[in-house]
Amino acid sequence: MNLADMLSYADIHDLNRIADTYACECNMHSKNELIQSILTTVSRRDIFEERVDALTMEDLRFLNTLLFEERGLLSLEELVARVQQAKFLKEEKENSNPRDTISKFKKHGWLFHGYSQQTKYLFQVPNDLKRRFGDVLTRNYKSRLIYTNDPAVYREEHTLMADDVLQLMRYIRDHEVLLTHEDVMYKRQLSQILGGMAVKEELVGKTAWRFGYGRKFKEYPNRFSLIYDYCFFQELLQERSGLLHLTEKGAEMTDAGIKPGQDELYRFWLRLYKGPVYNLQSIVQWTARLAGTWVTTASLAEVLCPLIRPFYYDTPESIFEQRIIAMMMHLGLLAVGEEEHAGAVVRITPLGGKTIAGNMIAEEDKIELKE
Repeated sequence: MNLADMLSYADIHDLNRIADTYACECNMHSKNELIQSILTTVSRRDIFEERVDALTMEDLRFLNTLLFEERGLLSLEELVARVQQAKFLKEEKENSNPRDTISKFKKHGWLFHGYSQQTKYLFQVPNDLKRRFGDVLTRNYKSRLIYTNDPAVYREEHTLMADDVLQLMRYIRDHEVLLTHEDVMYKRQLSQILGGMAVKEELVGKTAWRFGYGRKFKEYPNRFSLIYDYCFFQELLQERSGLLHLTEKGAEMTDAGIKPGQDELYRFWLRLYKGPVYNLQSIVQWTARLAGTWVTTASLAEVLCPLIRPFYYDTPESIFEQRIIAMMMHLGLLAVGEEEHAGAVVRITPLGGKTIAGNMIAEEDKIELKE
C-alpha cells in the first residue's frame, strides 16, 4: 500500500502525531483534513529531502534494511533487532533505545501498523515512500561519486564460476580425492584442481585468522571456497571415509554436463555471506544502482563503507573490496578495470543488473556456519 492508503487506515491520534512532526496547519479533529495536509506536506520534495538528510548514520543503516525488503510486514521484535544491528560502535549503543528510532519513523509517517486484526501488531513501510527514499539517497550518493571514461582494459568473468563448478565435479568423478582427518584436500591435489579452473587462484598461505565466509574458507582460496561450499550445501559432493565423493545428484549433473544457473549461484553467495557481512543485500543493490557506468572503486567505497559493519579483523574497507566487489566480479555481476587517471574502476554488467534486480532473499534466509 502507498502512504495515502495507510493514512486512511491510521487512527486520528497517529495522524495528529505525524501532523505535529511536519508542523501541519489544519483542523486536528478532522481526519480528512489531517490526511490531506500530511500528504501535501510530505509530497514536497524539499521537505522530504530535508528529513532524510537529517537522519543519523544509524538511522540510515536501519532504513536500508527496510528499503530492499520484499516482505510487506515486520514484527516489532524484528524492527528492534534491526535497529540494534545498525549501531556498530559502543557509543552508538550507549544510552539508546531502539524503540525511540521506531517511534521516530512512525511520527514521520514512514512506518505504520497493519490495519487488519491479523496484522495490527505488525509494521509496514508505504511502497511509494520506499521509492522516494531510494530516489533521494541515489541522488545523494551519486553526487559524491567519481564517474570516469571507459578503462583501456577490464576484467569480466561472465559465467565462469558455473563452468568451474562443473570442472570441480568432473575432477572428483575422474580422480580419487583424498582428504585429511579434517576433511580438507591435500595441497598437491588442490593445486591440480585450482590449475584446471578458468580463473586461477593461489593456495591459502599462513594467515592470522580466516573464517566466517564459508565452511572451508580457512583452507581454500576465496572463489574456490565458494564453489566448494555451493557443491557441499547443494548436496552435489560429500566428505566420507577420508575421500571426496560425488553424490548421486552430483554424478547425474556431471554426466549430463549441467551447470548451476546464475541466479542460483548469486542467491547462494548472499545466503552464505550475509551472516558476516551486515546488510549485504542492500550493499549489492546500491552497487547495482550506482555503478551503471564506470565509477571509481574508491569513491564507491567512501559512500557505501559507512553502511558496512567490521567483522573481527576485517575492516569495512577490506570487506567492501575483498568480500563484496571481488566476489561480485567472480559471480559475473561486476566488471573491474583500471582507468589511466582515476585508478581502479567498476561497472555493473548487463548480466549483473538482471541477476540482482531479479533476486531478493529474506533477511533471515542465511546459512549458519559452525566455526
